[in-house]
Amino acid sequence: MRFTYAEAMTDPSYHLPLAKAAEAAGYASISVADSLVYPKESDSVYPYTADGSREFLEDKAFIETFTLIAAMGAVTSSIRFTPFVLKLPVRPPVLVAKQATSVACLTGGRLGLGVGVSPWPEDFEVMGVPWERRGKRMDEAIDIVRGLSGGGYFEFHGEFYDIPAIKMTPAEPFPILVGGHSEAALRRAVVRGDGWMHAGGDDLDDLLARLGRIREAEGKAGDPFEVHVISMDAYTPDGVKRLEDKGVTDVIVGFRMPYVKGPDTEPLDKKIEHLERFAETVIAKVDR
Repeated sequence: MRFTYAEAMTDPSYHLPLAKAAEAAGYASISVADSLVYPKESDSVYPYTADGSREFLEDKAFIETFTLIAAMGAVTSSIRFTPFVLKLPVRPPVLVAKQATSVACLTGGRLGLGVGVSPWPEDFEVMGVPWERRGKRMDEAIDIVRGLSGGGYFEFHGEFYDIPAIKMTPAEPFPILVGGHSEAALRRAVVRGDGWMHAGGDDLDDLLARLGRIREAEGKAGDPFEVHVISMDAYTPDGVKRLEDKGVTDVIVGFRMPYVKGPDTEPLDKKIEHLERFAETVIAKVDR
């Protein structure tokens, strides 16, 4: 089992020391949140809070994902970085491929690219991308990012993108991890991705069962596949073992409730204390 440390919406000056502390404590990865803008007016709902509220996001600091990975990568040597998750279809996929291959190269291959479809129509609007058929756009974008990161000339002719034969240098392949709980997202993770990222909630067993059925149906049940989850079971050695028995490869842990309005008031030293205590009481006791 591998452990991912999650900390977002905090003082931007905390990210680099937290990355160094997480690496020293034995975490395999650190998650990197992605958010573009916060609209003044919106009737959108957040799919992962009980009441759909998204007000907790207002005035929270989000450093651009690839910029933050490059900065953390410069002060660490082994910890991996997993965007959780990059809103891929609102971005030009050729540019994402360039950004991702660049940070993968600079960090020595320490990128697992988590991608998802933004739940906010406003993200699509401000980026000049239609909200309609976003799932199909996502599929094409994944194919383009994978194709360009693999090296050599690549071309693509789809419904949304038409790309002549081009290559990127450096080319640095990386696993693509797909987030989302819908049937389309689970299938996308199996068919186009190298793994799946769970966003939390009590339906984990059902989601894992559905994921397993899709992998079986697609003839991929025996293929390497990363499964990243958020679960209360991750906070005890016995719970970690239960998750491992279910096929989970990576657990994502954090030590404060993120869905709270207002600034994060927890000081840096407390954050480091929390992540180190978990490393001593759980990570050190789990046979990895």
